[in-house]
Amino acid sequence: MIGPKGENIGVISTREALRIAQEAELDLVEVAPNSDPPVCRVMDFGKFLYERTKKEREARKAQTKIEIKEIRLRPKTNEHHRSFKTRDARRWLGEGMKVRVTIRFRGREITYPELALEDLREVAEELSDIASVEQMPNMEGRVMTMLLTPLKVTKKKAETEEKAVSKESAAVKSE
Repeated sequence: MIGPKGENIGVISTREALRIAQEAELDLVEVAPNSDPPVCRVMDFGKFLYERTKKEREARKAQTKIEIKEIRLRPKTNEHHRSFKTRDARRWLGEGMKVRVTIRFRGREITYPELALEDLREVAEELSDIASVEQMPNMEGRVMTMLLTPLKVTKKKAETEEKAVSKESAAVKSE
């Protein structure tokens, strides 16, 4: 048994443990029922539950939710309109979101999947500086999709790149 102040009391009877808990005006909580002998603790159970839910809430707030944005194209989408869509995708990738590029086929367009594949390759190439292809282009019915993920540049890597650039500029100035 563990006492109200966290001290180890030792192995005692259930009646004795309940008496100690009543004297301290706290609850007797079984902490480890499967151990031999079972471990109990004298604590304020309501306060314990409150603190546990508070910690869980904080943990949920700290989680990052990855959002997937989508740009939709067609095989006939011209380059000018595709550039608008890739500009949006670039912004979303910069914000840390994933981007799904979807090309939907209508009618007889389905007979030329290589056109859509070429469009997806061009989009991936345009965004290759800030994104990597997580899921290669694949067909599902009349839809071809590809998933892009933002490249992760860690702070340390960015700092080392900045230092290297500053050293190069200092070397050029001294010459």
